[in-house]
Amino acid sequence: MGIVIAVISGKGGVGKTTTTANIGLGIAQNGKSCVVVDFDIGQRNLDMLLGLENRVVYDMVHVMDENISIKQALIKSKMSPNLSFLAASQTKDKSVLDSAKINKLISSLKEDFDFVILDAPAGIESGYEHTIEFADRAIIVVNPEVSSIRDSDRAIGILDSKSQKVKNGEDVEKYLIINRINPQMVQSGEMLNSEDILEILSIPLLGKIPEDKAIIDASNQGKPIVLNESSSAGQAYKRVSARLCNEKVDFVDVETFNRGFMQKIKEIFT
Repeated sequence: MGIVIAVISGKGGVGKTTTTANIGLGIAQNGKSCVVVDFDIGQRNLDMLLGLENRVVYDMVHVMDENISIKQALIKSKMSPNLSFLAASQTKDKSVLDSAKINKLISSLKEDFDFVILDAPAGIESGYEHTIEFADRAIIVVNPEVSSIRDSDRAIGILDSKSQKVKNGEDVEKYLIINRINPQMVQSGEMLNSEDILEILSIPLLGKIPEDKAIIDASNQGKPIVLNESSSAGQAYKRVSARLCNEKVDFVDVETFNRGFMQKIKEIFT
């Protein structure tokens, strides 16, 4: 049976969907079968980040209403045969999500894939609660800023009270990804460092993703940054994906600002 992982954030704009796309493809590149499911009803974006927006015919609601089979709705990634995608419905009515139907859908996906990655909608409304309801694990994505940490703490509180595993007396494993780290701002004290964030949230660290302008271009092209060998963020997502596949990968320091050789030379003579 596969592992169901909900990717959550507590607020929008922190890079949650980008993270889902990259770790999904990263897991597939590690030889594991993976399906990423967009739970953002009415505002799906995961299809665009994966370059699959023109191939969506059916969505998760079609499957849950039993109009078509899961195999008909799943879209195979062009970038890896191990990665599949299930789109969210474009309806804005979140009442289409029903616990019994979601449980049946996720249970079916667990039988066919090693990893089932659920991209939660922003905020902590009903769509979020349905995303976490049947998750085995959760990845919390935060930016190094107070508002992101606060909102994520609220999302974790809901996770710890409303997930099915918790109701059954079990724990949902939680992991933290700190996204968009700007080392210069961390060093100057304008941005929270990872130690402060870990102390506040008390969640094991899964990865630190540096700020990388190449992500914008990658997203616009529908090619996850994990494919870019020269991208610092892409390499960070590769390390995260490997850890999820139970590989031992050392953490790389992405918070120390490297001023460069010429800057150091200038300082010697000033």
